[in-house]
Amino acid sequence: MANLTQPLAGKTAIITGAGRGIGRAIAVAFAAAGANICAAARSMDQIDEVVSEIREAGGRALPVECDVTDLAAVESLVAATISKFGGIDILVNNAGVGLERRIVGDDDPNLWKQTIEVNLFGVYHCIRAALPYLKTTRGNVINIGSGMGHQPRNVNTSYNVSKAGLWMLTQCLALQLADDGVCVNELIPGPVETPLTAKLFQAGKPHPTIPTEHVKLPEDVVPLALYLACQPPTGPTAQTFSLARRPL
Repeated sequence: MANLTQPLAGKTAIITGAGRGIGRAIAVAFAAAGANICAAARSMDQIDEVVSEIREAGGRALPVECDVTDLAAVESLVAATISKFGGIDILVNNAGVGLERRIVGDDDPNLWKQTIEVNLFGVYHCIRAALPYLKTTRGNVINIGSGMGHQPRNVNTSYNVSKAGLWMLTQCLALQLADDGVCVNELIPGPVETPLTAKLFQAGKPHPTIPTEHVKLPEDVVPLALYLACQPPTGPTAQTFSLARRPL
């Protein structure tokens, strides 16, 4: 019988960008649901805090400092997770940046490139390194996407393009891994107040440029992430699940 109080009992999850915002909320919630957590981020101080919180609550967690744009670092992240917990059941690709908001021509090519490297290549690196273990467990991949990857805009192009690429990567890998029982889905949180977005909008208030949108807290994303993490190998794959209040 399924454990209703800890639906992820015995599972192991890698969560990138786990030091703050949505990644932190998912890491803490998944640990409370019974999962072993590998919390990865570039800031060791932040993930040490998350891991301490999880351990103090009785959970099991491992902090790993990792730059997802570095394939060797990602491979070490996966190896550390396997060494500690023995497998990988869930991969949450949450690490992301939005570094260049200016129009093309006025922008910084290096920031444009770095946005693509983190938001798209970083996910590719993580999935590629974890793939053999996800096939063994018939696990779940949750890619944190954005509605901006489904709609063209004339500004913030690098972010839109990176998230559009992530959506297509989700589709392609879902097809590739369907016979292996690995589900790959995109989760679109909609506007969420995090340390990266607090200057742009605040939770509980209307979005400044999209009045129909409700600005959420990171914890508001957790129920959908938990739903996707609990899906069986026959569950949904190649799908986009959105918390946004406007059509994609």
